[in-house]
Amino acid sequence: MSTEDPIVKPKIGDYNRHLLVCTGPRCTADGQSQALFDSLGEKFKAAGLNEGELRVKRSRVSCFAACKGGPIVCVQPDGTWYYNVTPDNMDRIIEQHLCNGETVEEIVFHQR
Repeated sequence: MSTEDPIVKPKIGDYNRHLLVCTGPRCTADGQSQALFDSLGEKFKAAGLNEGELRVKRSRVSCFAACKGGPIVCVQPDGTWYYNVTPDNMDRIIEQHLCNGETVEEIVFHQR
């Protein structure tokens, strides 16, 4: 019989959407994707997306295998994939999609 401690089931807070940001080196070589990810904490707080019903969780991913037109962002569970996510386009995604549930059609490259 093992004397190891049992594995503890993880917990995570409730959230409405999960934003995945590719920060891999082939998405943007100049660190633009990482800078975008780093800006999200303040942007989400300003938009009221850091808590409550509309809370958005954010995560970095190392590669989506869609290496053109970055930064690339995926909104789940909506299955919406955005390209060319500049700081201005991220502001549009936050206001239009994450706050109001409407995709920013001109920067969508895939929709499930």
